[in-house]
Amino acid sequence: MKKLFFFVFIIITKLINAQQLNLDECVRKAISTHPDIQKYSIEIKSAKNGVEIAKADYLPQITLNAEYDPFRTYTLPVNGVFNTKESDGIAVGGVISQKIWDFSKTTSNIHAQEITEDIANFNLADAKALLAYKVKLQYELMLVQKVAIDVRKKDLNAKEALYNQAEAFVKNGMKTSADASRFLASVYIAKENLAISKASYEKAKSILSLYINEPISDDVTQENTLDSHIQILPQEQTILDESPLLSSVKKSIQKNELNYKASKASHYGSLDAVASYTKQDTLNRYDSSLLAFTYQLPLYSGGRTSALIEQARLNIQNAQATLNSKTLALREEFENLLIDIDRYEKTIQAKKSQLEASQQTQTLLEARYKEGLATYIEILDASALTLNAELGLLQAIYEKSSAFNRIEYLQGKSI
Repeated sequence: MKKLFFFVFIIITKLINAQQLNLDECVRKAISTHPDIQKYSIEIKSAKNGVEIAKADYLPQITLNAEYDPFRTYTLPVNGVFNTKESDGIAVGGVISQKIWDFSKTTSNIHAQEITEDIANFNLADAKALLAYKVKLQYELMLVQKVAIDVRKKDLNAKEALYNQAEAFVKNGMKTSADASRFLASVYIAKENLAISKASYEKAKSILSLYINEPISDDVTQENTLDSHIQILPQEQTILDESPLLSSVKKSIQKNELNYKASKASHYGSLDAVASYTKQDTLNRYDSSLLAFTYQLPLYSGGRTSALIEQARLNIQNAQATLNSKTLALREEFENLLIDIDRYEKTIQAKKSQLEASQQTQTLLEARYKEGLATYIEILDASALTLNAELGLLQAIYEKSSAFNRIEYLQGKSI
């Protein structure tokens, strides 16, 4: 009784201490630690800083200057004759300038930088959704491979039992050695396939561990998320409207339009207010002050302004072409996913029916084999049919779930 109690206590302790893997929690951990997400977060901060830089052009610009000349030659006119004198000199002053109007050039630059921040946010949202999609793939691949390992183990045990049974029949003269040899070969094949499934499981676990930045124990338990998707699929227009990738490109078009507007405004110059004060101590001490309005009109810049305008115009066309291209690719992928999901649903139904029929056939043939009414070839064919049906069902369920996960990525969903 004490041994039984101790055994139960050990089992319960292991279950309590077993690592629990929740898919949403895995996604959150990956997003919080992955370097790609950190990179896009830094880009958002950089874009915010760019907005402040652009706004600075509309704020007063103050400059302080000081000059000390330890040795300087001064020229003095006396009675129509120029005389020179050597002395030192000091000048201290300040200048403040305020932009009044530059034909909306600065305003366009500010709005362009604000849109750069929006683009960075959309890029971050797309990166999060893509990372979530990758995490979901590996998480559910672990689920599938874990079941596949159980299926492979069951298949291996069945083939070992058939081999042992055939060996006994051979010793009793009821079967030939070909039966035992063929079943032995199938045992080795089953062991190899089991090793492949275990390796695939370990790979998926290792990749997921890298994504969430923490080790995953061997006795980990997972929630089954393969059938947790809402079966109501979004409309194509919903995908196009919610895609952060397309939203980023649309914002790029707006940004390039503002850059084009700012480049054109450069042709018209700017109107500024300038005030200055200088205290000078040279041969004479005096103060000077200035309050003025200045207008600067660029007449010739070596073709720079015209080239910038043309470049901005081409950037608009390029961004529009990129939007059209990505929209077409998104529509194509979404329509293919819808077709795939419909196909996977039909495959799942077919595999379920195939599995049920093959299991019944395998049970019947195993009984007939014991009576000498079936050959080992029929047994192995029935076993292979059952195994393929089980694994094919698993694969179809996984691929269907992956298609739903891909649609969620296209919408920009991370959790």
